[in-house]
Amino acid sequence: MVRNLKKLIEQVAKDKNLPEWLVEKALKNSIVLAIKKDRKIKNNLEVELTEDGVKVYQVRKGERFPLDIVPEELDRIAAYAAKEEFLRELERADEERRYLEFIELEGEIVIGIVRRVLENGDLVVDLGKVMAVLPKREQIPKESYKPGDRIKALLLKVIRKRGTYEIILSRTHPNFLRKLLEAEIPEIKEGEVEVLNIAREPGERAKVLVKAKDPRIDPVGLVVGLRGSKIAPVTQELSGERIDVIKYTDNIEELVKKSLAPAPVVDIRIDPNQKRVEVAVPKEKLSSAIGKRGVNVKLANRITGWYIDVMSEEDFKKLSQLS
Repeated sequence: MVRNLKKLIEQVAKDKNLPEWLVEKALKNSIVLAIKKDRKIKNNLEVELTEDGVKVYQVRKGERFPLDIVPEELDRIAAYAAKEEFLRELERADEERRYLEFIELEGEIVIGIVRRVLENGDLVVDLGKVMAVLPKREQIPKESYKPGDRIKALLLKVIRKRGTYEIILSRTHPNFLRKLLEAEIPEIKEGEVEVLNIAREPGERAKVLVKAKDPRIDPVGLVVGLRGSKIAPVTQELSGERIDVIKYTDNIEELVKKSLAPAPVVDIRIDPNQKRVEVAVPKEKLSSAIGKRGVNVKLANRITGWYIDVMSEEDFKKLSQLS
């Protein structure tokens, strides 16, 4: 019987273009289901295909106990399972294989078609071989979609959920912007320019910290392009998200100034112990430095790793007199 099952596994694997381990898993599952149905067993079962025959174990509290079942009966049940349950298990195995293929694409950009918009705002996206989900929280707030729309997103993760797999997509993750930059800017893909850090407020603004492999090269110019030609397609894909590209420097004062640009910094005080920076800007430029809803300074905090307190020149001087 085991020899016949092994041949069955090999043949099915060949016919269905599936790995043998996946077919064997499907067959074992079908035997388990058949035995449970035949014996009305509720406990978990495990099946082994050995040279001596098919062995079945009940699993209780992590311990395995051989199931009392005569070889003839087991052969009958296994033969039934191979015919009745096996096809259903093979369908599950094939689905599992398709999802497992996408595990290798975690962290990469994928393109799909929106098939459904759920009541909670989540999108069901057809990736060709499988369906994925773009949760509402992973969507750029200003965007809206309808069935049939083509969509580009980061394959964030593949998770096992209730006995099946679920692919989660994202358009808000910093790595989505990173991958878009790699796709559009050869110097980043080829390693001439390194992206050190990314901070995003999806759909509104992003800051990208870059460093050139060759210190004589201007990484910002390479990334932005002539009149913004290289960065423009990325901004367009992100629904107008403004992208500030910042050249890395280990001089904290310079880095903070660059991170708040175009607002001019007229004075600065650094507290390395607290990793805190107090910055003075002209009063009329205060709102520009802070940004709408505090977005600019918040992103500057995240891109530099320092807490930046932006204030007017007058308040900066008053605070200096008090300290």
